[in-house]
Amino acid sequence: MANFAKSRVPRFSAEVYQNPYLPEGGREVHAIVTVTATGGGTTGGRPIPAAGSGPDAGVVIIVDCSGSMDHPPAKLRGAREATVAAIDTVRDGVGFAVVAGTHRAVEVYPGGGRLALAAADTRTQAKEALRTLTAGGGTAIGSWLRLAGQLLSSAGAGVRHALLLTDGRNEHESPRELRAALDACAGTFTCDARGVGTDWEVKEVTGIASALLGTADIVTDPAGLAADFTRLMETAMGKEIAGVGLRLWTPLGAETVFVRQVAPTVADLTGRCRRSGPRSADYPTGSWGDESRDYHLCLRVPAADIGREMLAGRVSLILSAPDEGDPARRPSQPRSEPLSQGQSQPLSQGLVRAVWTDDVAIATSIHPQVAHYTGQAELAQAIQQGLDARKSGDTDGAMAKLGRAVQLAASSGNAETAKLLAKVVDVVDTATGTVRLKAKVAEADEMTLETRSTKTVRVKK
Repeated sequence: MANFAKSRVPRFSAEVYQNPYLPEGGREVHAIVTVTATGGGTTGGRPIPAAGSGPDAGVVIIVDCSGSMDHPPAKLRGAREATVAAIDTVRDGVGFAVVAGTHRAVEVYPGGGRLALAAADTRTQAKEALRTLTAGGGTAIGSWLRLAGQLLSSAGAGVRHALLLTDGRNEHESPRELRAALDACAGTFTCDARGVGTDWEVKEVTGIASALLGTADIVTDPAGLAADFTRLMETAMGKEIAGVGLRLWTPLGAETVFVRQVAPTVADLTGRCRRSGPRSADYPTGSWGDESRDYHLCLRVPAADIGREMLAGRVSLILSAPDEGDPARRPSQPRSEPLSQGQSQPLSQGLVRAVWTDDVAIATSIHPQVAHYTGQAELAQAIQQGLDARKSGDTDGAMAKLGRAVQLAASSGNAETAKLLAKVVDVVDTATGTVRLKAKVAEADEMTLETRSTKTVRVKK
């Protein structure tokens, strides 16, 4: 693997925000960990790989070409234009490929089970190949993802990413087959998923993005695909390092209740950990560029006497060594000496404390960061539950949950979510969360609210 601009690799820092004080008998400790990567880069100016070397990054663009993409024809036309825009945004030297997805996955460019290195000539060739795209056949997204994984693995790139566009439901393979594909691809590349139009399944597309640590969104008008794909590819080109995990160590007698990413979106990482020691586990975080993310940790510790203090947990950012025989887990951060299998490189760490006190005011105070993100997680859950209740005909339940969401969006300053909620409900009283369901709701508005329900706003420090 070629080394690229070593000085541009991000430096990581971890800041812990918490109220460490617990009342007598208290056991649950909450903390927000802000992880910041700086010193990488989001623009070009990198050398092209030398002949015979592999790319530093790889990306596969997956285009739904099922029969429904021709109804109306603007969808396939928009998808083709979006793919052209994405290809133009791939920086020189990055490996790339285009896959057409129907009831099977087909390499559109370059073919031969490999990636092409981005340059003027390969971009031109790829755009010519896009002229062959036609709509026909079914939808089997798991097969598309498996092919993307194979192509990205073939080049041995450090940072691996896929962009997936679909307009329909995954009707030509079972949920079990899709789940198996996601399990096989998880940790080997990240994937941003987009649904165009309104005939696709929100939980399916968001589930794909969640499993592969990417983003999900709706593009109702095919004319907006090119701008969206350009933004996605610009972000992907800013990723400098993969293989970074959040390692959480807890002392004897303590346990992890949950680990969630809470900014920029809510994502539960609790069930995705891999044991890294007798009392430690690693949680995947995907690829990083210059950016900052927030994580909410909840730990349960043994109760202690008033005046006692303990280390409730230690959270570290870890660059893990690749699994033997698995080039997809190769870290992209340059080192003076390579990591051996089973080794890991610490990038930064923070400490979570627990202190028992008889001062009720201190012990019952909730840190503003914890309070804010607890509300943001509840907001996302309330929207999902409210929309599910609305679809099932439970009007009272829908009004209660969506009313609570309106209340939370307003109190936390999440203006964008508040605007989306206002397209689904009539707000009677924001402060009390009193709403009425709108008699008619555009399907696109409901799907947009559901798809973007996990997006959060950062707390003002």
